[in-house]
Amino acid sequence: MSASELKRVEVLGRVSAGTLSLGSAATMLAVSYRQAKRLWRRFRDEGARGLRHRSAGRPSNRGTSATTRARALALIREKYSGDAATRFGPTLAAEHLASEDGISVPRETLRRWMRSEGLWSPARARSPHRQRRERKAHFGELVQLDGSFHAWFEDRGPQRCLMTLVDDATGRSLGRLGAQETIWAAAAVLRSWIEQYGSPVALYTDWKNVYVRKPTADERLTGIAPLTQFGRMCATLGIQIIPASSPQAKGRVERHHGTHQDRLVKKLRRKGLHADDAANAFLEAAYFAEHNRRFAVAPRSADDFHVPVPPGVRLEDVFRLEETRVLGNDWVVRYHNRFLQVERQSGHAPARSHVQVCEWPDGRLAIQYRERPVVWRELPASPAAAAPVRPVLPPRPIADGAFAYRRPSIDHPWRRRAEERDVPIWQARDR
Repeated sequence: MSASELKRVEVLGRVSAGTLSLGSAATMLAVSYRQAKRLWRRFRDEGARGLRHRSAGRPSNRGTSATTRARALALIREKYSGDAATRFGPTLAAEHLASEDGISVPRETLRRWMRSEGLWSPARARSPHRQRRERKAHFGELVQLDGSFHAWFEDRGPQRCLMTLVDDATGRSLGRLGAQETIWAAAAVLRSWIEQYGSPVALYTDWKNVYVRKPTADERLTGIAPLTQFGRMCATLGIQIIPASSPQAKGRVERHHGTHQDRLVKKLRRKGLHADDAANAFLEAAYFAEHNRRFAVAPRSADDFHVPVPPGVRLEDVFRLEETRVLGNDWVVRYHNRFLQVERQSGHAPARSHVQVCEWPDGRLAIQYRERPVVWRELPASPAAAAPVRPVLPPRPIADGAFAYRRPSIDHPWRRRAEERDVPIWQARDR
């Protein structure tokens, strides 16, 4: 019996002994007088057993059948179980049971079943407590960017890097898989975000050279802000880059990495994906849409801080590498050990003019002079490399015991007297 039922037994026992009135008992039990009369009637006829709840010991009317429980646990053992790195948690297992197997079980119910069968253990390592930074109020006010290296394909493929963007106000995220955390990887995921939502106000990154760099001595003297190639792309679109000094500072995107390392790995395994192109198509079409529906929250303010791309600005012209090179007197530009011959624009040779070489992710190149494209072609090799190479003659054989001595010529300085060495040779011959 419960504590409330035992209290009813004690109070109604005093009523039976005549030391307490039924009205006072109703007040003590916090029930109405009519309910107190019903309880007293059951206590008088059946004793203390009559005050026990009628549903005690019976299965719940809202409970799940034993057949459904046995089938759900069998499917979990077959498809979603394994070691600590591969098994599904109760929440993810409940989602897949509903979507793939047609079994709808509440996650807390499934958690109790899995714990009772030894299929789930809630123990995990707890990190030291740190107070979380308050979210921004507006969508697009701050977007966190970071890469996560992990065995996303497990043993089906090599280790890859997931570049993830997470909005600080809503938790809405977007990501792409690639080989490394490079400029092209960061530019690709940022471009996808801009095409979908617009340009955010600021990006929160770490101190990698891909995003920010320290100024040189000349930049310190002149006050020029140091920019990486990715920083120049963001500056063109009016996006500020804020570097974080610790992983805890961008904890929101770090926590998303932990979620993806559990859920995404298992979903890629279920899909049998092991290549970047197919995995990115799944991420764009299904995974992040489902992830955002489940985990994204509403911002405190309804104002969207994303801005559209400025008129006249093409994203194709923004997300590219740009390097300044000197145009030689022969109208040749050297770029990463490649020789680019610019077509002559006039009859006069340039006075070492500066041109801009642009490179796109697919390897395409373009050369611009004063922001205008010029015609060029690539040379097969360096002009210096095409010059004839003087053959190296083998050394003359030397007889055994002989010294490799070469007799100096008649007009060699060694044959001249000391007082004649400061006189030109043609004058010394006339003496």
